[in-house]
Amino acid sequence: MVPRGAVGWWAGAGPSDIPLPSTDSGAGHWCVGWRGWAVLGALGLLAGAGVSSWLLVLYLWPAASQPTPGTLQDEMTLNCSEASSLRFPEQVSHTPKTGSGFHAMISVSFRINTSEDILLEVQLRARPDWLLVCYEGWSSALGARVCRSLGHLRLTHHKAVNLSDIRLNSSREFAQLSPGLEGFPEEVWQPRDRCASGQIVSLKCSECGARPLASRIVCWQAAAPGRWPWQAGVALGSRYMCGASVLGLRWVVTAAHCTHSFRLSRLSRWRVHTGLVSHSTVRPHQGAAVERIITHPLYRAQNHDYDVALLWLRTPLHFSDTVGAVCLPAEERDFPRGSECWVSGWGHTDPSHSKSSDVLQDAVVPLLSAQLCNSPCVHSGALTPRMLCAGHLDGRADACQGDSGGPLVCLDEGTWRLVGVVSWGHGCAEPSHPGVYAKVAEFLYWIQDSAAQVR
Repeated sequence: MVPRGAVGWWAGAGPSDIPLPSTDSGAGHWCVGWRGWAVLGALGLLAGAGVSSWLLVLYLWPAASQPTPGTLQDEMTLNCSEASSLRFPEQVSHTPKTGSGFHAMISVSFRINTSEDILLEVQLRARPDWLLVCYEGWSSALGARVCRSLGHLRLTHHKAVNLSDIRLNSSREFAQLSPGLEGFPEEVWQPRDRCASGQIVSLKCSECGARPLASRIVCWQAAAPGRWPWQAGVALGSRYMCGASVLGLRWVVTAAHCTHSFRLSRLSRWRVHTGLVSHSTVRPHQGAAVERIITHPLYRAQNHDYDVALLWLRTPLHFSDTVGAVCLPAEERDFPRGSECWVSGWGHTDPSHSKSSDVLQDAVVPLLSAQLCNSPCVHSGALTPRMLCAGHLDGRADACQGDSGGPLVCLDEGTWRLVGVVSWGHGCAEPSHPGVYAKVAEFLYWIQDSAAQVR
């Protein structure tokens, strides 16, 4: 297990690899123990040749020579060489299409309807339709909470909109917060056929998840400018360290192992570079200066658990067609196994792991189940609940050394969301060893609380 850290594009080498116990992935290694069957066979032989033969034919032979590929859960009955060649059908989620995001919070869902003056809408489980929100009882704190739940870092602004100023279908209905009650369970919302104040809520969250200059994606190709506007590079002086992702005008997220060993270095030496395609164009002392580094307090270098860190920039970035933010995952929104996501970075591109790419590269990698990734065939239980893995069991595309801290993003109803942060792996694009990422959904509250405390 080694972190996929710096490769020294600009100068020097990155954080040293951290050797950890490796997994046995030889072709003769079985995912489930065949020794138990051998013991049964031996006992059968002691009982008599006839019983022994019957046991061997009935149990040992089918288990060893006739595994049947099926679901991801069934894979754990295959040996590692067989598992590496399997392909599984893509599974996609089926969530309602909304204006700018979907979120299920207990029995309440929210969306911002961009086709109707960025009006906030709520859906209650008992009602299939979307209801406009009456302005009575509304506050900026509630607006900030809705924005965070939808994967945005902050609330930009909210206001009351007069119903007389907009055109609405006469059949539109409304919802109002119950007086004196807080939170978002369904019980605090009351359906209404009108708003007593004649006003509804208009809500705008921080911009994220859009690609103004999007282009076609194929497996590991050079990325055009603007394809991944949230992609950033982190440098310590003239030394390239890791990839990163832009979350907001002054917030960037990377892997904790990228900063952990260098946390005593002067902050003035850290720089974040955005809008890059070719790293050879970077010059020392360019980029945005880092004001503060916030490494997750539970990060463990031994196994890279809680492998995330936030960088607070001294001055805001200038968003453009080539620089922008990625959205966080919406709360309680899960991306199922088989979802096709994209990883990008400037890491190694050759089998010897000795040559990094001058130009930003990207690749499609499917999400894999935690059960598969923790099986003896793959990472032998090394993944914690704060990790996920993505890639192909037969190798092909994967992140590599130099990609650490970079983004794993998935498209969610037209919005790009940061699902993973490149963390560690066994080699690069090796069969049965897909890449491992910090699972961003597990860090939502920590990210949002950190961002709220630093202004």
